[in-house]
Amino acid sequence: MFFAGWWFIIDAAAVYPGTLPNAAHVCGVLATLSLVMVNSVSNAQVRGETYTGGCMGPRGARLWLFCGFVVGFASLIAACWILFANYVNAGSTQPAWPGVGLFMQNAFIFAASLVFKFGRTEDLWG
Repeated sequence: MFFAGWWFIIDAAAVYPGTLPNAAHVCGVLATLSLVMVNSVSNAQVRGETYTGGCMGPRGARLWLFCGFVVGFASLIAACWILFANYVNAGSTQPAWPGVGLFMQNAFIFAASLVFKFGRTEDLWG
């Protein structure tokens, strides 16, 4: 799903060069950062079962997970905003595919983040 998300934006940028603003790629980069942030904390660390060290303990793991989800939602909302503001409005003469590709990129990366976080089991070794 992560690769499919990036494939949408690569296709949109290749088919319609110049119609997608360069700043729009920040949404995909932030969605990728969100995927890394969300999946760098294990579920056991969030529950406080295995994470006892550090300066913040389980609260720090929960805060990191929350910030990762905030970045993911923000990138998805920003992609939706760019889609509707630049490509769907009534006076737009640009093709809509670059905006749709940008939204699909962020939706697929966010879905991949959720599937990778909650769709797996974490076995403790020893």
